[in-house]
Amino acid sequence: MAAGPLDHLGRNVAAWQARREPELALARRQWSQDRPNWGIFSIPEDVAGLLPRHLEGLDVVELGCGTGYVSAWLARRGARPVGLDPTPGQLEIARQCEDEFGPSFPLVRAAGEHLPFRDGSFDLAVSEYGAAIWADPYRWVPEAARVLRVGGELVFLGNSTLLMLCAPEDDSAATERMLRPQFGMHRFEWPDEDVVEFHLSHGDWIRLLRDNGLEVEALIELRPPPGSQTEYPFVTLEWARRWPCEEVWRARRRSR
Repeated sequence: MAAGPLDHLGRNVAAWQARREPELALARRQWSQDRPNWGIFSIPEDVAGLLPRHLEGLDVVELGCGTGYVSAWLARRGARPVGLDPTPGQLEIARQCEDEFGPSFPLVRAAGEHLPFRDGSFDLAVSEYGAAIWADPYRWVPEAARVLRVGGELVFLGNSTLLMLCAPEDDSAATERMLRPQFGMHRFEWPDEDVVEFHLSHGDWIRLLRDNGLEVEALIELRPPPGSQTEYPFVTLEWARRWPCEEVWRARRRSR
């Protein structure tokens, strides 16, 4: 499938710009954490296993960094992150948290569909939601592959394909029934929100990654531990313990 138009960008930026207060509270909570935790159930890194074992000295770009807490976690482990996001309010919160918690790292206002970096600039590209669901994958994946060095890794986390097939349009909890077709998955718009999300089927993800010189190394289907909690209404712990509601793709840049 060819890349779609960029009409979603302004809508998504406006929506995130309006979320300052809840985003500031979440940012402070996450920046104060010493150990990474992932996704809507805050699954610890030692359970999820997203990150490379050795981060020291790696040049990293976080695609759709939001308030920057993932980049902060990486910097504390010796990486050299650059946080990138198109929403000025999100970057403002990230700078505030840099001053309050540390450490500091470069923050760049740009969209995942157009990365302002030279080819082969990074060892690792990472996205926890961010570009992974808010940017068009047929635009951001080629850009991520372009800025990775040979042998560099792309790691991104988003909602699972299965969840998107079972998610009602009114943001209520996912059902045990599939509510929409899998073929043709790409652009998702919701009746009560002026935002655009992007989700693909597994086959389409594999095809897109391989077409851009990225070899799939792992698909991690996250399962929250018993007793996990979430503030998000669109999935329950009972559902997420039975079926994956989030998944992580890890892919490595082959020779050019």
